[in-house]
Amino acid sequence: MPESSEVKPAVVTPVRVIIALCLCAPFVAMMWVGSYAKSDPAFIGIPFFYWYQMLWVIIATALTMLAYQLWQRDQRARTSRKGGAAE
Repeated sequence: MPESSEVKPAVVTPVRVIIALCLCAPFVAMMWVGSYAKSDPAFIGIPFFYWYQMLWVIIATALTMLAYQLWQRDQRARTSRKGGAAE
């Protein structure tokens, strides 16, 4: 087999684990309905069930932005290590 068609194993780094956790956390939080299926404590008259989910919209946005920035930094570092060539 020629070297160009060689399959390289996936690289798991701490940064990529953090990225995965940032992207998975909102799904886990929303799928665990028993943790927020209640009305108390209310926030400015809004039952917990609703404001908790709306809070996760903001948290998920922030975590997605963080994951994207970490991914971009990781890709730049990998490109610079390879001498400017993309993988």
